Formats: sequence, C-alpha cells, structure tokens
Amino acid sequence: MKCKQEEIGLEASIWFQKAQNKFLGGDRIALLEKINELGSINSAAKAVGISYKTAWHLVNMVNNLSEKPLVDRVAGGKGGGGTVLTKEGKKVIKQFRVVQEEHRKFLRNLEGRLGETNNLYQFLRMISMKISARNVFSGTIEKITKGSVNAEVILLINADTRIVSTITNGAVDNLSLKEGMNAYAIIKSSSIIVARELLDAKLSARNVIPGKISKLIEGPVSTEVDVEIGEGNVISAIITHGSSEKLELKEGDTACAVFKASSVILGIN
Repeated sequence: MKCKQEEIGLEASIWFQKAQNKFLGGDRIALLEKINELGSINSAAKAVGISYKTAWHLVNMVNNLSEKPLVDRVAGGKGGGGTVLTKEGKKVIKQFRVVQEEHRKFLRNLEGRLGETNNLYQFLRMISMKISARNVFSGTIEKITKGSVNAEVILLINADTRIVSTITNGAVDNLSLKEGMNAYAIIKSSSIIVARELLDAKLSARNVIPGKISKLIEGPVSTEVDVEIGEGNVISAIITHGSSEKLELKEGDTACAVFKASSVILGIN
C-alpha cells in the first residue's frame, strides 16, 4: 500500500547574523524577554529550558557582538545581584518582533502563490555555519604591520581595549584587510590564561587584557571564568579547577586575560 505523501509547507527562522555567527534569533530573543521579565539569568534559563551555563554563554555572545550591550548586571536583588535588559536590549526585542511578524506575513503570502510545494524540498534546504570558539569580538583594524612572512594586526575593540593577532601575509591579502575596516577577533576559551597582578609583569604573550571577574562557573575538572573588559565585552576562559582554587578567584576580583597573538583568528563579513 502506498503511503500518502504529506503536503510540504513553508517554515523558516529569522536570525540576525554577525561574523558568520548566528547573533540573535527567536530562542535568544525569548531568553532576553525572560531576563527582562524575571530579572535573573538563572530563572530565565529555567523558563526557556536551557542550562545556566548556556544562558551565560549566549548573553556574553550577544553583548560582545552588539554595538551596545543588551544585558547588564546590577548590584542588589536575589542572591546579591540581578540582571536587566539595557535600553538597547529592549529596543532590539521590539525590532525583532516587528521583523518576525512581517516574515510570517511574507511566508503566508508565498505559500498561497506557490500552490504545489512538494518539489521544493531540495531547493529550500539551507546550510548554516557555526563557530565553536566562545569569544568573538567586533572591532576596527587600527594598524597592520607586515613582516617577511607574517603580519601583526591590531584590532580596536573599545576605547581601552585592543586585541593583537598574528596571521600570514597571505591571509591579510586574501581577506583584503585594510586599516579602518571592520573585522572580528575569534579566540577559543581554552587558549586564554587567567592571571592576577600582571599589569607590570613582562610576558611574551602579546595580549594582556585587564578586567573584572563577572562570573565563575565551577566544575569538578574545569572552571569557566568570565572577565568583563569594558563596554559590555566579556572574555570567557576555561581553566582547571585546581588553577582556580590556587588563584583564589572570586567574582568581582580584578584579573587579566592573557593569550598569544597567534591564538587570535581574524574574520570579516
């Protein structure tokens, strides 16, 4: 007996994209809305069905990729602190919902005009690209210094923060990098060392970025350390649990995120 073929309908998701990363979509907007409603990342994570750690990672990502922070941590509230949406965060939610509603209208209209849709299966498949690195920062190329083989690229992230990357001259040419253009710095959390009292120390690592520990997530083997470096930007590092205990890290402490220039991948739109 031949099975009846189900009719194919149109369905799609809206994503705002930056640096080949899915920046904001329906799931992250839902998280932001729950943060706005509940004033707590922990409560918001439970409400949308994700882990506390995943929620923090998503909040840090959208803050790092946004022109202005969307989420802010404030003193007071349950557990000694709370989390609120900034004015920019509330504005982005409102704009996303407008785009989403227009998108629904578009799909309904398109379905009506297409009629028979069974032959659209192959045509409508989409491929999305994800980056596994935890840290993606948007900035402006301040300076490019070429050597015989490699080039040093300085990316201005905010008024006080610069990230230095060492890449090949061929990569500079292939990406058509120029001073003044926008680019993205991508760093794996496992490539970052967390240190204290290092501002006057001499190190071979090109990037020594001071900040304040905004979040610690302890595990039996490793610890995730979030270091806030200004203007809502956060660097996430994964260190061993033993190192965290040895350094006696606590939320609110000053610390430095240290990483080599060769650990920084550059990307462009």
